[in-house]
Amino acid sequence: MAAMTSSARPLLNRRLAEFGTTIFAEMSALAVRTGAINLGQGFPDTDGPEEIREAAVRALRDGRGNQYPPGPGVPELRTAIAGHQRQRYGLTYDPDTEVLVTAGATEAIAAALLALVEPGDEVIALEPYYDSYAACIAMAGGTRVPVTLRPRTVPREGVAHRRFQLDLDELRDAVTARTRLILLNTPHNPTGTVLTREELAAVAELAVERDLLVVTDEVYEHLVLDGEHTPIASFPGMRERTVTIGSAGKTFSFTGWKVGWVTAVPGLVTAVRSAKQFLTYVSAGPFQYAVAEALALPQDYFDGLRDDLRAKRDLLASGLAAAGFDVYRPSGTYFVTTDIRPLGEDDGFAFCRALPDRAGVVAIPNAVFYDHREQGAPFVRFAFCKRVDVLEEAVARLKGLATP
Repeated sequence: MAAMTSSARPLLNRRLAEFGTTIFAEMSALAVRTGAINLGQGFPDTDGPEEIREAAVRALRDGRGNQYPPGPGVPELRTAIAGHQRQRYGLTYDPDTEVLVTAGATEAIAAALLALVEPGDEVIALEPYYDSYAACIAMAGGTRVPVTLRPRTVPREGVAHRRFQLDLDELRDAVTARTRLILLNTPHNPTGTVLTREELAAVAELAVERDLLVVTDEVYEHLVLDGEHTPIASFPGMRERTVTIGSAGKTFSFTGWKVGWVTAVPGLVTAVRSAKQFLTYVSAGPFQYAVAEALALPQDYFDGLRDDLRAKRDLLASGLAAAGFDVYRPSGTYFVTTDIRPLGEDDGFAFCRALPDRAGVVAIPNAVFYDHREQGAPFVRFAFCKRVDVLEEAVARLKGLATP
């Protein structure tokens, strides 16, 4: 017998009505159907360090993590995360009360917003933004307030450099009596912008002045290709109001393990854990032990990761420029944003849907990351976290776009 449904009310919760199938699923399916090179979704096409993979195998064989791990995460990983924050940034966290392990950064974002945001609260997010931000704000009943990163040409070391830049006046004007928190992301996906120390200091000053919380997504912290990463929690008055989110997936190229974490003062960690326990409860037991070992890898590993990605960025960025795109060479992450207008195009969605057949390459339209779709319409994102031979083939295929 068919299930009875009410025709007066849609099945999907109205808070999620605007969110359908993600653009990543659509473009990945298009890549499979056409045999195109997939430079859309941001995942590496090779695994991370062999010794870390073996650490996971060893944990499985030794029976560590095969049953439910502790709710906050295994002690070894929480201690490693606290050590990482202390050694790299001078931020001291108690592994027992100020660190929480999550099912990737995506769950950390969801748990933080569900815990800290109530209906009617406003959440400021830097636009364009990772698509889960909007969905999580909606699920929490909050109202998202986008502050748009604007494309600018700025001098850097005497050379003109294209960059998506935060307008600090626009950020300040976005704060109202209903603002609960600022949701940051630096290094920034999809634009590749790394907020400067001066920009972060201004955000911190605003948060302290207006008594705002800050949730900061720093999963690309080790993928800074130009400049440096500075956690906003390190600024005066920010440790007690900041939830910092990190992840192993991007740093160690094991995105499928879904091991993320939160560091914050005990009250904030307790709040986030209160929401997190009703999401996955726990996850990735054996992988947590492996990530603990990964965080202790020597500096040579992190330097090598950065140098490898910088070379791949330059390879793809130069190829895209030669194909006729305007290129915003990123300072961090593993995405290059391009402007398609020099190619006589202005609709990123149409361009990306046609690109697999035109050139055998898949990309992502940046407009999907905007509330103000018109602001993102001419921009398209390509991922360079792929093998060199894959990138070289993609560049060769894209050259045809520059030919009339």
